[in-house]
Amino acid sequence: MGGPAPELRAGPLVFVDDLDAPELSPDDLAHLRRSLRRGDGDPLCLADGVGAWRTAVLGGTGVDRLGPVHIEDSPRPPLTVGLAIPKGSRLDVAVAKLTEIGVDEVLLLGAERSVVRWADSEVRRRIERLERVARESAMQCRRPRLPSIRGVVDVAGAVASSPGEVALAEPGGAPPTLATPVVLVGPEGGWAPAELAVDAPSVAFGPTVLRVETAAIAAGVALCGLRGGWLRSVTNHHGGSFH
Repeated sequence: MGGPAPELRAGPLVFVDDLDAPELSPDDLAHLRRSLRRGDGDPLCLADGVGAWRTAVLGGTGVDRLGPVHIEDSPRPPLTVGLAIPKGSRLDVAVAKLTEIGVDEVLLLGAERSVVRWADSEVRRRIERLERVARESAMQCRRPRLPSIRGVVDVAGAVASSPGEVALAEPGGAPPTLATPVVLVGPEGGWAPAELAVDAPSVAFGPTVLRVETAAIAAGVALCGLRGGWLRSVTNHHGGSFH
């Protein structure tokens, strides 16, 4: 699946607000020293979350010896995986894995048959929590660009916001392609008839019915693999074998 640039593998990745005058948060500093056992003089990578990063070394209560700033181009096309909100910790798992895989946006869906529904007053708080999950996952996998997390939207709204680019994950659908870089995964009760009637093709990720988080991760792997060239095709008569 490839990996980050060699410099990004030199040491732990930490996100900072300002690459020109970087400051480590107390939590990040404690994590580096206590959990990762890093000491003064050990290499780090600092990133701003939107594609810029630089090397540094840990020193005292901050960083020293800053390297040059590198700027990564935004990957094209941008890839979005939308999913109906599952119960329990499964959404955290999906967001963490989609971040590791390289998806650019996670879209939270309010489907007709969704079991979990967030009150309007709690959406911002829950998204902020998921942003922290994505940040921790990005640090672990040395990804300098953070995914955006957006929602909650219904299927019609998601299709309208990216006309011609959206596909619905549905058993029996066609293999996924980059012609539809936005894939929506429904709840385990399936899409409602009105949702299946939207102007979007169906794509499949194997011959079985997958759980929400599994289907979302499969969609992320397929799309990122096609974009990155490490997955050449996704095709068979069942609608989803990887090659």
